[in-house]
Amino acid sequence: MRVLGVNALFHDPAAALVVDGRVAAAAEEERFSRRKHGKRPVPFSAWELPELSARWCLEQAGLAPADLDAVAYSYDPALARPADRMGLDDPWDALRQEYARRAPEFLATALPGLDPEKVRFVAHHVAHAASAGPASPHSDCAVLVLDGRGESASHLAGHYRDRELTVLGGQELPDSLGLFYEELTEHLGFLRSSDEYKVMALASYGVPRFRDHLGEHVRALGDGGFRARSVPWESLVPAREPGAPWSQDHADLAASAQACLEDVILALAHWLHDRTGEKRLTMAGGVALNCVANSRLDREGPFREIWVQPAAGDAGTALGAALHIAAEQDRTAPMEGAALGRHWNAAELRDWLERSALPYTEPEDVAEAVAEELARDGIVAWFQGRGEFGPRALGRRSLLAHPGRAANLDRLNAVKGREEFRPVAPMVLADRAADVFTGPLPSPYMLFVHEVSEAWRERLPAVVHVDGTARVQTVDDEREPLVARMLRAFERRTGLPAVVNTSLNTAGRPMVDAPRDALECFGSAPIDLLALGPFVVRRGKAFA
Repeated sequence: MRVLGVNALFHDPAAALVVDGRVAAAAEEERFSRRKHGKRPVPFSAWELPELSARWCLEQAGLAPADLDAVAYSYDPALARPADRMGLDDPWDALRQEYARRAPEFLATALPGLDPEKVRFVAHHVAHAASAGPASPHSDCAVLVLDGRGESASHLAGHYRDRELTVLGGQELPDSLGLFYEELTEHLGFLRSSDEYKVMALASYGVPRFRDHLGEHVRALGDGGFRARSVPWESLVPAREPGAPWSQDHADLAASAQACLEDVILALAHWLHDRTGEKRLTMAGGVALNCVANSRLDREGPFREIWVQPAAGDAGTALGAALHIAAEQDRTAPMEGAALGRHWNAAELRDWLERSALPYTEPEDVAEAVAEELARDGIVAWFQGRGEFGPRALGRRSLLAHPGRAANLDRLNAVKGREEFRPVAPMVLADRAADVFTGPLPSPYMLFVHEVSEAWRERLPAVVHVDGTARVQTVDDEREPLVARMLRAFERRTGLPAVVNTSLNTAGRPMVDAPRDALECFGSAPIDLLALGPFVVRRGKAFA
């Protein structure tokens, strides 16, 4: 069975293709359109179909739209209710629901040859769940979905047995942990539905002194549900204007909200564990990208193992919807990794370099050349293999730097145009990670935070956050041989088994995806070396 999955409603439009039960390709539309989160510069952009990413998925498998057995759309308009009946103030809700109802028509126009009768609606949270349970290595597991909203709910708790879902509970709107965190994000002067990770980073600078006040509005109910609504933010701390300096009050409010979020997630996990008895939990939904909460759940929660979908946000529902429909006829297989996006071979990359007229070399081993540049404290743009599906740079489209230089945090934030309080992450060899970090290991998708061992904090200052933690990505020799080889070469030169890894992009831009994007980023930012496949471009020679 050949199923194309599509997310096209709230944000992060994406497409994914499942062929005979296996994930063949998946990509966010932003990587093609170069509009971050797929949003057009208008107040509301719900009708952002992932036309470019959908066409690429089909091309990747050599398929035409007419060859598809189904298109799985990750929202079911039959389950939706008017916003005012759900207690939401959403002036765009009627337009959104009308768009969803017309999705078969729009998709058939965007993909000529597609029979609109093949479009199938999949409930938003079921799509999230299917991106977690069936995509994980575990055929039997509990599944927890938490996000801003779906059709009329914000939460799903379920149980997969042999990759078949039983829904055990959920939470109706307007109560929503995702919307609670979005409101705080906006109150703190950041972009709503985009910048929640900045609030998570800011929380580390604060103390949760407003926790009790917020707990009156955000709390678990003990029955698998929760309350999260009508928070009087202004009565606690005045709003921060976008771009204005943040204060200790802002950091304390962020820390308080983070603590309340974690408290509710822990309670929901205990409720779910009591009803399933499972040892393993899988998670999806935008809230599952909160790696601080994930780590507390790992430390204090009832599950022995936690697996989080690397594209846990709405982009991942494209994959989940496709897997959910594919499972009706095929036995679906777990996703093998997040490297599901576009790639270019060496000849194609050489052609891009020739057309750009940049001087380049082809070293005997690009991993050794990059390790040498990093050891000299150079900043490296690393463009290798298939692009990542999801918001984390996982060694395919990364900016790399020396972790032993404390100044490299400010240096990278300046390169990327980021706020000074935001941390950067370490990429570490999987067989060395336990020597340096304490927490859930392995951690291939950078979805947990880890305590940095005291002995290593002074040796890796660029990647240690203010609270002594780091958001770790572990690298396995078998799955990522080139990255692992680069890390081993760097350790031979410096004695450090990790490098700084952050996404290859600048402020307001999506992560680099194509060679053109990489060349533009290299040309516009103070990056010392570009490793484009097997080729190397050095700034000193390129811009002498």
